[in-house]
Amino acid sequence: MAAGECEACAGKGSTYWIRQLINNRFRINDTTVCYPRFPRFALKVYNWGDRTFNSYDTAYVVGTGKNWKLQAKSYNWIETSTMIFPRNAQISMHSDLFSDAGFSLSFMAVSVGYMWNVNSLFSEPTMRRTFNFDFTCSRFSVSYQSVTSNGGMYITRFGDYREGKHLRQRFDDISINTKNVYAYYFFRHQKYSHAACYTYSKYQLKSAGSALIGANFSEQRTHMDFSSLPPLMLIHNPLETNVYSTHYRVYSALGGYAYNWVLKPRRWCINATGLFGIGYRQIFDNREDTDTREMLANVVNINLSAVYNHRALFAALTFRGFAHINYNTNFTHLSSILTISAAVGMRF
Repeated sequence: MAAGECEACAGKGSTYWIRQLINNRFRINDTTVCYPRFPRFALKVYNWGDRTFNSYDTAYVVGTGKNWKLQAKSYNWIETSTMIFPRNAQISMHSDLFSDAGFSLSFMAVSVGYMWNVNSLFSEPTMRRTFNFDFTCSRFSVSYQSVTSNGGMYITRFGDYREGKHLRQRFDDISINTKNVYAYYFFRHQKYSHAACYTYSKYQLKSAGSALIGANFSEQRTHMDFSSLPPLMLIHNPLETNVYSTHYRVYSALGGYAYNWVLKPRRWCINATGLFGIGYRQIFDNREDTDTREMLANVVNINLSAVYNHRALFAALTFRGFAHINYNTNFTHLSSILTISAAVGMRF
């Protein structure tokens, strides 16, 4: 702090700088703020990180100039599970459409909010729990997702029952617990901004894309008990037993590409991101016969987003799809989580 600033801050209380930030609407780099030693050190560290991990070519990407965001959000997701057997036999199912709605208030990278279970207003709620975390800067993005559900599934195909035609059979004797961690690096991070379409903290001025490289860790526990299904259905069960359980972890290497399209007059930004991975599957409890094929797994991650900006206001629609493809000697198992979210908000 310069000598003149030290004199201006002399005799001020230890919390005076907090009142200054409130009065200047949290402009943290205001040179008149009387930071004590540790907060000033923390600010220097933050500014170094911001320059290193959040800088762009300003001909392509600029900041919004606002630190705060207030938004109303709707979050909707559906879970699917498909087992593909030889000779075109399948067991396919999907969950109800689960919906949450709420709001959030964000200051820079910190956000607080609350979401309500919309399904409980119209039907008997299904036991479910979700948690999502995302961090995105100019160079990389990290996301974590945890989904736990019990029941609420509908079987749409069950072996050659009804000659393999589509059906809708309620199925509640199922539990799925899935955890996913994705981390990927943007090679063209000076010109491409992932945050422009997913955290709404940047403006993409010109269309640009970037190759991606990253890693994924996922874990899934699944338990299905088909014993309660009608006897006529169970006759056509392509599994060797009416109870199927599995617990595995997958460690994958990822590669992909992301692109932002900017539509004139630069109010619309549309993003498409795709990642594909191949990895090692670690199976627990010896519930599947392990061979070389079963040790391999594929991971697919697809994100789509459309954002409309009008001055301090914004509206966004986002689709995310996560899928695991696992193999064993009897069938291929595809499980996925598909989400659609909408947001309307303002920056200030």
